[in-house]
Amino acid sequence: MSRISVRGFAVASATAVTTVGAVVGVASGSTLPAHDNNTDAAAADTTLLADIPTGQQAQVQTASLSQQADVQAQQADATAKKDAEAAARIQAAKDAKAKKDAAEAKVKKEREAKEAASRSEARSKISYTQQSSYSVSQIKAMAQSMMASDQFQCFSNIVDHESGWNYRATNPSSGAYGLVQAYPGSKMASAGADWQTNPATQIKWGLNYMENRYGSPCGAWSFWQTHHSY
Repeated sequence: MSRISVRGFAVASATAVTTVGAVVGVASGSTLPAHDNNTDAAAADTTLLADIPTGQQAQVQTASLSQQADVQAQQADATAKKDAEAAARIQAAKDAKAKKDAAEAKVKKEREAKEAASRSEARSKISYTQQSSYSVSQIKAMAQSMMASDQFQCFSNIVDHESGWNYRATNPSSGAYGLVQAYPGSKMASAGADWQTNPATQIKWGLNYMENRYGSPCGAWSFWQTHHSY
């Protein structure tokens, strides 16, 4: 007959409750190694499954499985709690960053709007003596005087494509007019009544449009490269 010792479970008997711990199989008829005092002590502390009344053996085995399941469930709960806390920290950090980025973007947008308004006001005060005609070099010099140096090339790229620096250029299909091909051309009246004949007025309007819609001439040029219009 095989004898199995059981340790770590509360085993009810007719006279007492024996606390036992791990299940150790001992085949009957096997040769046992010599044991020391520790082994003897452990053996003295062991209740053999075969020594437990048959009716209670199933209870002991069920208790063993139940205890193991409880331990595993506790470990799973601890792991899940740890993972949830880590996920919450990560999400909180993401939310904080998103909130910070949004606040910074708002401040930047407001600052750029104020700067654009300031530049527009400054440009409106710039005046040039009206001439009967203007050379391309004169028109470019006007444009350079009205914007930051790092924006001129972008503005120039757009004007090159839109009108070739011809301040009287007219699109026969749409009616777009002037250096920046405003559509309709009469929009440029907001920058001056002489919008049809004065390239400075057209430049002022074009810069205001680019800054208000794209943030800058370079922003407008970036859009133009993708859409071939702005």
